[in-house]
Amino acid sequence: MVHGADGRVSTLCLDFDTSKALKGVVDSDAVRVGRLLSACGMKFVEDFSPSGGRHLYVPLQDRMDAAEARELVEALALMATSLDPSPHQNITDGCIRVPGSIHKSGGHQTLITPLPQAYGILRHRNPAQSLVQLRATLAPELARKRALKAREAKTATSQRTGGLPALLLKSGSETPLRRVARTGLYDTARYKSPSEARMAVLNHFSACGWSLQHVENELAGQFPGLAALYGSAERQARLLPHEWAKAQAFTSTASNRRKPLASKRGEKSALINNTSPTLTTGGEGKPSSAALHQLVNDLENILYAVLDHRLQKRGREGLSLRLLIRGLLGYMRARETDILDVGCRTLAVAMGKHHVTIARLLPILVQASDGILTKIADARQKAADVYLIRLPEHYQQLARELTWRKGKIHSIRPVFRALGDAAALVYEAIERGRYSPTTAEVVRNSGVSRNACSSALAEMETLGMIQRRGRTWKTTSVNLRMLAARLGVLDDYLDHIRRNRHERAIWHAYLDRFKTAQPVILESDMFEPERDEFWLPPDDAAVWRLRPPA
Repeated sequence: MVHGADGRVSTLCLDFDTSKALKGVVDSDAVRVGRLLSACGMKFVEDFSPSGGRHLYVPLQDRMDAAEARELVEALALMATSLDPSPHQNITDGCIRVPGSIHKSGGHQTLITPLPQAYGILRHRNPAQSLVQLRATLAPELARKRALKAREAKTATSQRTGGLPALLLKSGSETPLRRVARTGLYDTARYKSPSEARMAVLNHFSACGWSLQHVENELAGQFPGLAALYGSAERQARLLPHEWAKAQAFTSTASNRRKPLASKRGEKSALINNTSPTLTTGGEGKPSSAALHQLVNDLENILYAVLDHRLQKRGREGLSLRLLIRGLLGYMRARETDILDVGCRTLAVAMGKHHVTIARLLPILVQASDGILTKIADARQKAADVYLIRLPEHYQQLARELTWRKGKIHSIRPVFRALGDAAALVYEAIERGRYSPTTAEVVRNSGVSRNACSSALAEMETLGMIQRRGRTWKTTSVNLRMLAARLGVLDDYLDHIRRNRHERAIWHAYLDRFKTAQPVILESDMFEPERDEFWLPPDDAAVWRLRPPA
C-alpha cells in the first residue's frame, strides 16, 4: 500500500503506464521526470514491468500528508502524459507493484537501479530541502492544478444551485489529433496503421502553419507520441522530412481549391464593401512600412506619457482599456496598416476576455483616446467595425520630443491569461523600462496599486519570470510561451478560438437565411415589350358579334 495507517506517505510512487501512452512515450516521460528529480537533488529507485511500464520510487525522510503527495504527483502528471496519479488519489486502496512482484501478464517487476545503490537510497532518504526545491520547480504545474480545482469547485457549486446545466468537469478542449501527437494512441477504426496516424497529425500541423523545425522541436517536448509512432530515432530521421513534404503538398493543394480565381495580370481591383479603401490614381497612397512603424513608436510614447495616466483613474476598467489600446497598436504594427477592421472576437482571443467585454470597451476607448482612435465605419453583415488610428496634431510635438522605448508592445501574452491584467502591466514596466526599476518605481510606472503590484511580483518571481537583484527587478530568460503551456493556458486559448469559430458559423448561417435564391427563368416568362405592351384592337366584325341583341 502507498499510504500508511495514519494516511501519510513515506515514498512518492510514480507509475508510468502503457495504457495511457505508447512505450516510447513512457520511456521518454520516465527519463524526463528522472532528470527533473535529479536536478532537484532527489534520488530514486527505478524498475520496469513486462508490459513496458516504468516505476519511480522517491523515498522521503519526513512523512508527507496524503493531500500534499497527491498534489505533487498530479502536478508531475501534467508534464508527463503517461504518468498515472491514481495510486496517490486513493488513501485506502492506493497501491503499486514493487520490484520482484509477479506481473499479471507473466514475469516479474525488474529492478533497473543496482541493488546496492537502491538499498542505500532507501536507507538514506531524501531530505526536506530537496522536496522544497521540487515544489519550486513545479510551481507552474501546481498553480495550474489549483486553478483547475477552483474552476471545478465553482462549476459544481453553480450546478448545485441551478445556475448552470450539468457539465463534464474533466472534459478537455484538446483536439483528437493533438492527443494522438501527445500520447501516440490512435483510433484503429479510423487509422489502419501508425503511418496513417502520423500523416494525419502532420497534415494538421501543416494546416496550422507550422514548420518542420517546429515539429522537430516539439517531438521531444509536448508531443512525444508522434516520435513514438516512428518506432526509432533512425526511422524518424529518415521518414520525417519526406512525410512533412507530403503533408505540405497535401495542405497546399487543399487550400488552393478553396481560393477564388486570380484576377488578370496587371488588373487592379478592390473589394466592394465599406472596409475597402478607395484605390488612388495618383498622389499620396498607402503609407510605407517604415512610416507606420514610426507612427506606432510615436503613439507608444503618447500612450506612456499621457493616455496611461488618464486611464488609470478609471480603476479596473482602466486596466482593460490600457491593454486594449496596446493590443490595437500591436495589431497595427503586425499588419502595417492604420485602418483596423479586426472583430471583437479576435481582440477577445488576444486579450483573454469575452467578446461582449471588448464590444463594450471599444466605444469607451474611442472617447477616452483624445482623437487617437476614431471609428470610421459601422459593422455590416460579416464585416467588423472599422477604426482609424492616427496621431493628432496636438500630440505631434510631444511625440517628437520623447525618445522611443526598447522592445515591442504587447496586449496580453498567453501567460498573462492566467496571471491577470495587473501582472501584465507590472511585467511590461520591468521589461520595457529604461533601467532596472525598484518596487516603488514599478508601482509608479505600471499604475497598479501597491498591493496588486506586490502580489504580481511575488507570483512572477515564484514562476521564474523575474528576479530581484538588490533593490531592483530584472526579467529572466524564461520562455513565456513554454511557461504558458505549463500553466495550461494554451488549452484555454485553443478552446477560445474553437468557440469563436462555432459562434461565427452560427452567425454566418443566420445571415444566409436572408439571401434570396435566384429563381429559374423560363423562356415563356421572359419579358417581351412587343408582345406584352402593344395591344391590337379587335376588328369590327368581332365588335358586332359581341354586341347584345336589341
